[in-house]
Formats: sequence, structure tokens, C-alpha cells
Amino acid sequence: MFNILSLLQCLLPQINATTMRQLNQIILAMLAMSGRVTMLGISRWAGIGGSYRTMLRFFHTVIPWATLFWLFFRKHLFRANEVYLLAGDEVVVSKSGKQTYGLDRFFSSLVSKPILGLSFFTLSLVSVEQRHSFPIRIEQVIKSDVEKSSLSSTPEINKKEKRKRGRPKGSKNKNKTEVILTSELLRIKKMINELIKLIANFIPLSYLVLDGHFGNNNALQMARQVNLHIISKLRHDSALYIPYQNPDPNRRSRRKYGNKLDYCNIPDAYLCKSTIEDDIKTDIYQATLLHKEFAQSLNIVILVKINLKTNACSHVILFSSDLKLSFEKIIDYYKLRFQIEFNFRDAKQFWGLEDFMNLSQTAVTNAANLAFFMVNLSHYLLADFRRHNPGSGIIDLKAYYRGFRYVREMLKMLPEMPEPILLTQIFAKLTSLGRIHPLSTGVEPS
Repeated sequence: MFNILSLLQCLLPQINATTMRQLNQIILAMLAMSGRVTMLGISRWAGIGGSYRTMLRFFHTVIPWATLFWLFFRKHLFRANEVYLLAGDEVVVSKSGKQTYGLDRFFSSLVSKPILGLSFFTLSLVSVEQRHSFPIRIEQVIKSDVEKSSLSSTPEINKKEKRKRGRPKGSKNKNKTEVILTSELLRIKKMINELIKLIANFIPLSYLVLDGHFGNNNALQMARQVNLHIISKLRHDSALYIPYQNPDPNRRSRRKYGNKLDYCNIPDAYLCKSTIEDDIKTDIYQATLLHKEFAQSLNIVILVKINLKTNACSHVILFSSDLKLSFEKIIDYYKLRFQIEFNFRDAKQFWGLEDFMNLSQTAVTNAANLAFFMVNLSHYLLADFRRHNPGSGIIDLKAYYRGFRYVREMLKMLPEMPEPILLTQIFAKLTSLGRIHPLSTGVEPS
């Protein structure tokens, strides 16, 4: 069993010894506890030194979580000579009441409608080789007055604000690289700049992977402003154009856009790969195309799937601002973006992101960051735990720590220590309660 306190020694320059001891007690309690992960639940499992007042003091302490995430990742999770991507996504958790800091209505993809709750934007480092995401920076989303007014405006008002068809008289061409970033993009840009300043070129980052919500020119320009190439997804009906090529190479032409791309008849010259599996034909096309809303050419990858039995057809459009990136990497990197969703699942299901009842800004920040910190810590613990217990998950890990807690408390009540063989049997029996995968033989408590 790991000594959690020794794992946290890398954080000591940023937090004092008292906060370190409190964090150690809280982590041990969260690893062993069952039920909802709240301050009251943690205090009941923390034992000596883990009273409810101690929980209150910890959750109302200002903690530099961004630095702690980086120090822990650099010490225990980073692997040299691996390629890392920077991925971002937003997670929404449901909350009730009226006093929680940042409480508002946010769109939840799980229920496909806006819900009352809190929203957190997360930046993660995704390892291409490990194919795992590590949360590295979390910030709560607080809607500005402009965002609230734009969401509450009625369609009738928006309809009146629309101008007439055609180009206004006297208008000039605009530089599409000079965009006005929304408050959402400004928040993300600030987070990325602070992260890059923190890691100080320790990890070379080249790509920012975002979902289809950021498939627009503003997001692309934001990524280029922080010296990153974006990888995202366009709408299925996006109007893409083939760059115009003058049939007479000796004659100059100011024309920029050629024919509009027809998704039902994509030129064979763009076909890169075609496979058939279970009566589903998948064609992958790649081309450098233009979009009238974007300031630059786009590296477009189109995945077309055709059901050979019904002739049903669908397609997905991925793009990158890096024109030299191969279609295999664009597809693979965008797939890896989904790893951040597993972080959200674990934080909600096991580490209290959906359970906490804190109200103040500091307490809410600490609760959310603690849940994501446990995601990284549990990944490190599981990597070693699976050496003797292949296939184990977080449920098995928590059962192991819970059983170890039971054994430790039981040994305190015995007049003398049992024989080593009997102690091993007791440990194996109690740590197997609640597990999905059986405990391997020959494992003894440390």
C-alpha cells in the first residue's frame, strides 16, 4: 500500500505542512470511503485528525491548485520522449439551491438541455502513447453579463438586428485574423497562457484539441495567438471550396475560391484510404480547402461511411490549422480528445464532483480541483496496483484501501499481533469485499 504522504512531498514548497497533513487525511478517507463524497462524509472516514472543523479549515484555505497539478504530474506522471496534446472541454454538474457560487443555467450534453448547476472548463495533457488524459488546469465558468443578455434575447429582437441581403454599400474587406474573442475564448486563452508560463517549455506543445463547439475562425485565431495549432470538427454542412487554379498558369487571377465541395461526389484525387468492415464502407479523404469564414486554408479530413446494404451515407469533417499534418494523426488526435470525458466520469462517480455541497467561491474551487486531483492520483496508484492485479479499476482500488483500513482498525483492538500467515489471510479476505476483480494471491499489506 502506498504511503500517500510520501507522494505529496513534491507539493510541499507550495503548501504548508498543516495543509499537507489535512490533504493526506482527506485522500486516505476518499480512497476508503463509500457513499457520497462530501465534507461530512470525509470527516467521518478520516478518523483521528479529520474532524468536520478540519474539513472546513481545509476547504476554506486558498490553495494554488494549478501549481499542485503541475508538480504532481511532473514528478509522478510525466514520461520523457512521449508526445502530449493539450485538450480542453467543459463539464457541467447539477446543483440545487440559490447560494452556491457561480450557480447558473448551463447546457448539459447528458440530458441535452440547460440545467441548473455549475460549469468548469478543464485543460488536460493527453499522452498519445499512453492514450490517457491528465487534468492539468481547472477553472470555474462564470457567465458574464454579456453572455447572459445574449442568451436571454428573443428571436424577434435578433431578427430586427439583421441587416439586408447583400454587401453594404461602401464596406471594405476585413482582415479575418483580427477577431474579437468572446469571453469564453478569452478565458481559455488566459488559461493556456498561464499553463504555458508554468510549464516553461518543459513539455513541447503543438496542438490544441477541442470539440465541434470550437470549429470556427475565432477559436482557430485564439489557438494561433498562443502558438498552437487547433484540431477540431466542422459542421456536417460546412461550405468548403476547392482553391481556384487558373487554367492558364501564365495569367494572373485574383480569384480565390473555386468550385464548392459536393459531399456526395468528393473527387477521387482526395481519397486516402478505403476500408470495408461489417458491410460498412469507410472512405477517408484529405485536402487543403477554403472556408469563407476562416482566414486561412484548412487541412480537411472527411470520413464518409456508407452502409452497403441500405446505401445510407453519413460523414464527419475534421480540420486542423496545420496544413502538413497527416490524416492519420488528425483522426487519432481528435479521438484522444474523448479521454477527457473519462476524467469527467471518474471525477463525478468516485471523487465527489457531483456530490459536494460547498457554497463559497474558495470552497467550490477546492472541491472541484480536489476531485480532478484525485483523478491523477488514482491513475498513478492504479498503474502500480495493476502489476499484481491486472484489469483492476477504481472500484477495486477503493475496496483495497477500505479493506486495509478495516484491518488496521481491527489490529488496534487485538492484544497481540496475529501470525503472519493469518494476517495475510485476513488482509486478503477483507480487501476482496466489494471488489470486481479478485485479489491476487501473495499480496501482503505494507
